[in-house]
Amino acid sequence: MDILADTNILLRGIHRGDPQYRQTRDPTNRLRSDGHRLCVTSQNLIELWAVCTRPLQSNGLGLTPVHDERVLGQIESSVVRLRDLDGAYPEWKRLVAQFGVSGKTTHDARLVAAMNVHGVKRILTFNSEDFTRTQKSRYYDPWTFSTASSAIELVRPERHNRQRRQSNRNTMRTSM
Repeated sequence: MDILADTNILLRGIHRGDPQYRQTRDPTNRLRSDGHRLCVTSQNLIELWAVCTRPLQSNGLGLTPVHDERVLGQIESSVVRLRDLDGAYPEWKRLVAQFGVSGKTTHDARLVAAMNVHGVKRILTFNSEDFTRTQKSRYYDPWTFSTASSAIELVRPERHNRQRRQSNRNTMRTSM
């Protein structure tokens, strides 16, 4: 099965210092070993470039374009890039009108449109709440990915948020 990797998955997967690095690598490795293909769109790669080359003080990684080009090459060799198709724009327009999408989630609706025109049914993301309106529970959440089994667990947003709050509390306790 093809599964789209959201940009937040790509970013955490390249940054070993990120607290969610392992939370990203385990599911992506499991999905690949189970025969699934991780996919991206051009938009994912452009967003990745923007964050990687943005200065640290502006919530970026502060990489030089030369370094980021190497990072981008590594990612491109490990995923399937979905072609930009003409049908993505009318599908995006339908989604934003039908679901009243506005603001930053407009970009996420574009990912969903690309998924729809390519027949990709699942997305791996840390931001499942950004996709609940347009995705109808078609996301995988690394927070709930079981390390004990190879089965992929679909989650509901309320469970995702509860687990994220619990993880944050545990992190706060161990850092005090």
